[in-house]
Amino acid sequence: MKFYLSGLGNLAENTENIVSSIIEADRLGFDGALMPDHYMWGTENQGNMKNPYNTLETWTTLTYLAGKTKNISLGTLVTPIAFRHPGMLAKMLSTLDNLSEGRVILGVGAGWSQVEFKGYSDWLETGNRVSKTIEALEVILKLWTEPMVTHIGRYYKLEGAVLEPKPFQKPYPRLLFGSQGKRMLNLTGRYGDICFVPPWQALKTGEVMDAVKKTAEKARRLKSIQFMLGDMGSGAYDPVSYSKRIEAAISRGASIYAVSFPRGDLRSLEKFANDVMPNYH
Repeated sequence: MKFYLSGLGNLAENTENIVSSIIEADRLGFDGALMPDHYMWGTENQGNMKNPYNTLETWTTLTYLAGKTKNISLGTLVTPIAFRHPGMLAKMLSTLDNLSEGRVILGVGAGWSQVEFKGYSDWLETGNRVSKTIEALEVILKLWTEPMVTHIGRYYKLEGAVLEPKPFQKPYPRLLFGSQGKRMLNLTGRYGDICFVPPWQALKTGEVMDAVKKTAEKARRLKSIQFMLGDMGSGAYDPVSYSKRIEAAISRGASIYAVSFPRGDLRSLEKFANDVMPNYH
């Protein structure tokens, strides 16, 4: 079982906690750390946030943290792929993957926050947004694997694009998916290295995993995908409760567990690493 630190958010007011937690997680032997990737949180979340528009640029933050850490993988849960131009995102992450010697994980999502797409990009309804996401991922993978890319599509046009150096990881950085829609689940099975099934989908966990496995099997890559279960928020530290949840995740076929702690609680982070993680490594 691998353990990824999550639940950190990307609000600027929590910068000190985000930085210190990921540096400490690296020291303690966590396998990965994941941050959400939003410029502006949507209205659904504003009730839980005092300053929902006061955010860190996530990939810039992860690049900074790559220079402060040695072993931990760094990624997103998840990046709205159609939010940025795929060519620029591909170049950014190829650079980071080389600088970090292969520690990038690209979270792949279609996005949901209208306010940030309208503010910084282009908002499309669900069907078109998913189609744009699929095309954007296609562009990214071409740039990461082909010597020169010319792409004429519905949403993007590239002529003679050269991306060098290629990513450190071969053929390219790991892709993490966390969406639940049918088309995104199909994309997960075809391309995903990690499929996260969030805790609020607990009643559908088996259904989601079966759908991804079915598509992955058709693509002859069933053995290439790992499933991640876990927490997006946590109360007081309780090793017994954590162990029960981890055991349940293992029984469902997960090989990665996302764990979170109250913000700023580095003591619980250390206790978990010392008390719980050794039982599953």
